[in-house]
Amino acid sequence: MSALLEVRGITKAFGGLTAVRDVSFEVAEGAVVGLIGPNGAGKTTTFNLITGNYRVDRGTVRFKERSLVGLRPHRIVSLGVARTFQNIRLFQQLSAVENVLAGRHCRTRAGLLSALLRLPGQVREEREAVARAMEELTFVGLHGRELELAKNLSYGNQRRLEIARALATDPKLLILDEPAGGMNEQETDQLVELIRKIQQRGITLLLIEHDMSLVMRACEHLVVLEYGEKIAEGPPAAVRKDPKVIEAYLGTEEL
Repeated sequence: MSALLEVRGITKAFGGLTAVRDVSFEVAEGAVVGLIGPNGAGKTTTFNLITGNYRVDRGTVRFKERSLVGLRPHRIVSLGVARTFQNIRLFQQLSAVENVLAGRHCRTRAGLLSALLRLPGQVREEREAVARAMEELTFVGLHGRELELAKNLSYGNQRRLEIARALATDPKLLILDEPAGGMNEQETDQLVELIRKIQQRGITLLLIEHDMSLVMRACEHLVVLEYGEKIAEGPPAAVRKDPKVIEAYLGTEEL
């Protein structure tokens, strides 16, 4: 498989603290890759550098052979990179379908005039967007919850709603930041199945996750960070036996 995402030597410092130092890895097209490490290892900072939420101090990030460095987050989304966040970012006072429609907005073309005049093209596009939003809600397991306010959904279902919103942007690469956070065992098992279904749609996934059971079941390749530097990389079965990784996880022999 060819590399869909190439990260080369990225570095980011905040004042005197270097959060990410000279990190490099690739994400093969069609793969599910996990970015793991202890708290404070630089995982979310790495995601923020890829998605344009932070600016790279040094290094390159290339998606489909195009540089993402210096691009705004909305532009990166339009190129086919979508993400969820460690801390859920939903419009809590809007319904589930309205939240997904907000994600779909980047793929609509009708301008302000068309919207104001309710021209046929705009009406058709709006109808298609609603249909797509309903499809994504069904896909993630939220059928029947379309009109519920986001704030009234369970924590696990809010996570699913975030994924549905991201999928509505037509991503080629979906980046998930701790998608199992706050989920119980049954919800985590369902998430593993959802990740597999997303991959079957031809979408590449890159995820941060602390639930090592999920990582070992869902990921084909792992990149391990500690103190902002890459300490290991490879298939899950090999990474879990790496002495540096075992030491980083406080001597836990069974990861």
